[in-house]
Amino acid sequence: MQEEKNPWNKNHLWLDEIALLSDIIAKTPLQEAKKWGGIVYVFNNKNIIGIGGFKNYFALWFFNGAFLKDTSQVLIAATNTTKALRQWRFTSKEQINEKLILQYIHEAIANEEKGISFKPQKNSSIESSFMNCEMENDSILHTAFQQFSPYKQKEFLEYIETAKQEKTKISRFEKIKPMILSGIGLNDKYRK
Repeated sequence: MQEEKNPWNKNHLWLDEIALLSDIIAKTPLQEAKKWGGIVYVFNNKNIIGIGGFKNYFALWFFNGAFLKDTSQVLIAATNTTKALRQWRFTSKEQINEKLILQYIHEAIANEEKGISFKPQKNSSIESSFMNCEMENDSILHTAFQQFSPYKQKEFLEYIETAKQEKTKISRFEKIKPMILSGIGLNDKYRK
């Protein structure tokens, strides 16, 4: 029988450490679930934490970690775009502090019971004067762009508008124009 793939464990460096984290989490009321090909722990069908191994570290992440007190200063926001998720990274088994981990998990569960969680904002539509100008000059491009769903249109517009320099906007536009004309969404290759 083939072993189930887990995209959060791209290598097998951390199997013992992740097993230890799983044993600690088993002492809580969280239920293990497989989501997005990885291990996630839920409470009342809400994602509370996930665990996984990466190249240089293994991690425990809290889906609503931004609301934790983090008195021990162990949580980090992984990227600039992260809103609520916070990671607790480890590089050795010796760094695992069961008492502290359980304290953070129980706080996360208490927050969930209180309804404290990140509520995504409904973003207003994005305007791109650059794209508007390009579509005004090319009716075929405009028609092709209108065939995309609103969220795919937004992905294209954000891709253009997050560029700080005009030359970057131009190079990004040159990259996506054939995609738009071919009916291929910006992130379609990542969707199954």
